Amino acid sequence: MVGRLPLRRLTLNRRDDLGRIMDASTPQPSRSEIRLVIGASSLGTVFEWYDFFIWGTLTTSGILQRSFFPPGDALLATLLAWATFAVGFAFRPLGAILFGYLGDKLGRKYTFLVTIVLMGVATAGIGLVPEYGTIGTAAPLLIIAMRIAQGLALGGEYGGAAIYVAEHSPPGKAGLYTSFIQAGVVGGFILSLAVVLATKNAVSAEAWLGGWWRFPFLFSLLLLAISVFMRFKMSESPVFRAMRAAGEASANPLKESFTYPGNPKRLFVALFGIAAGLTVIWYTALFGGLSFLTEAMKMDPTSAQLLVAGAALVGLVFYFATGALSDRVGRKPPIVWGYVATLVLLFPLFWLIGGAAGNGAAPAGFVPSAGQAATIFVGLLGLTALSGLTYGSVAALLAEMFPPRIRYSSLSIPYHFGTGYFGGFLPLISAWIVSRTGDPYSGLWYTIAVVAMALVVTLWGLKEPARAD
Repeated sequence: MVGRLPLRRLTLNRRDDLGRIMDASTPQPSRSEIRLVIGASSLGTVFEWYDFFIWGTLTTSGILQRSFFPPGDALLATLLAWATFAVGFAFRPLGAILFGYLGDKLGRKYTFLVTIVLMGVATAGIGLVPEYGTIGTAAPLLIIAMRIAQGLALGGEYGGAAIYVAEHSPPGKAGLYTSFIQAGVVGGFILSLAVVLATKNAVSAEAWLGGWWRFPFLFSLLLLAISVFMRFKMSESPVFRAMRAAGEASANPLKESFTYPGNPKRLFVALFGIAAGLTVIWYTALFGGLSFLTEAMKMDPTSAQLLVAGAALVGLVFYFATGALSDRVGRKPPIVWGYVATLVLLFPLFWLIGGAAGNGAAPAGFVPSAGQAATIFVGLLGLTALSGLTYGSVAALLAEMFPPRIRYSSLSIPYHFGTGYFGGFLPLISAWIVSRTGDPYSGLWYTIAVVAMALVVTLWGLKEPARAD
């Protein structure tokens, strides 16, 4: 029987103690098990973020504004739609607290299995809500309720998937392996665009407006079935099994996250230095780029969606490359490099995109020429590279920053506060700034301000974590 180790011994950088517990109580996962872990966790992440992003994707096409909000004021309807998008982000921290607690108490596997079921049901529910013209203000209220459920689910999903893969990774591979989780977030965005485009092309314009726009939401039920099947086949994290066998699981992970020696500073850095910075870059690159093309530059929505999806797909290589790079040079340098590059290149990349699109002078719904499309694609790919550089290794970084016994809670809380509020409200804040100034580029100042803050906090407070192999 494995003896109980003192609490102070099972700390985030004391891998000899953790390794002794694991050697004595838990066999290491095989290669086939690791492949299943990465595949199932990454695919589940793709599906989960598809569910969450499908609202934002359809908002850029204008269909949700006409369906669920009062008619007569297009700008107000757009702001309300983005505010509804932000509601889901606002509740992500509560989901992080709830499911982070359960993940540290009951285990990684079943906690994030529950979150994906909640997400799938809520997404399909949006597809079943009657339109505003049928039930009036009950429509947006029901939508808000579904977005709250999505936010709670996502608050528990990301931490579970990131930790699950990190705790299964062999020595020297955590950055590369967890980069599949980060790429899965982009994959969810790409899948949302792909399903919308495929559905629109499969039916007539009248059928799409008549109700087929609901199909992307209902499609979530199929993705849910696949995810549940795959995740039931997965075993519990070896680190959690080792802690439970040794009697080292936390009695109150939420409380301990704020009282564990050194953890308050780590929480602060993870929120304001890591999560806030990388998330505004991500949303500016993808949702910001898409809304910039369709709203400010007046581009045909289908053309804009194809360009953004193509750049995001090709740009996945930056996520994998950054994850692998962080296994060699450390977790901190790529993030710092990405922040500095963003401060220097963000406006020039958007000027490149806007110049190719005519800076809004083209007629509404214009389709770019081959030359224009190529230039816009280069700009979008540059934005995706900035996101990959700051986002590719973050799952490994955050998992290694915190003690195993409170890792689920300590990772999830700052990540979802940072991404939920700094990133989730970015489309709304940027749209508001543009509406007040009339300058289509002015919304980028919000991103610049947050990234500058994140760079300062990261340089000051982020210590290179020891690898939690």
